[in-house]
Amino acid sequence: MSRNQWDHLADGITEEQLEQWQSSIRDGGYSAFHMLLEGYKKRLKTMRDEEVPSFRSWLDKAARLFPEPGLFSPSWIHIWEELQQMTEIKQRILQTVPVRERDGEWQLILDNPLTIQEVVCHPGLTFDEAAYLYCYFRPGLQRNEYIRLQKIQHVLTDAGS
Repeated sequence: MSRNQWDHLADGITEEQLEQWQSSIRDGGYSAFHMLLEGYKKRLKTMRDEEVPSFRSWLDKAARLFPEPGLFSPSWIHIWEELQQMTEIKQRILQTVPVRERDGEWQLILDNPLTIQEVVCHPGLTFDEAAYLYCYFRPGLQRNEYIRLQKIQHVLTDAGS
């Protein structure tokens, strides 16, 4: 989402401007709506503590302007609920991990110890990347699965020759 598109959902824009923007997204169809959602996800990845209220406001406006996102794609029928969940999870992560502890290397682990499937590990991430993946995978966890967001304190790496 361009800065201009994001600004369309910011406070202070007139209803007429919102309606024009809404029409341009509808006219653009799938690709325009996809760009809108991708822009939101990109901003969610870098969202800071003080930005949470503006994200919630954006999401409320977007859901009001596009109440039937499934018209753009059936896979988006529940996108507003999914993005709301992701925002809530990211807010919880931000409240849990102090700003001074966010630097360094992070990893995300997903596992279900009651199955024979492999553990999934995403290493070498920044805090923003790891927190976003946590937000993305957390809502879909199945029974007995767990997700773990971890900061790496010490790491040794070797590569075969």
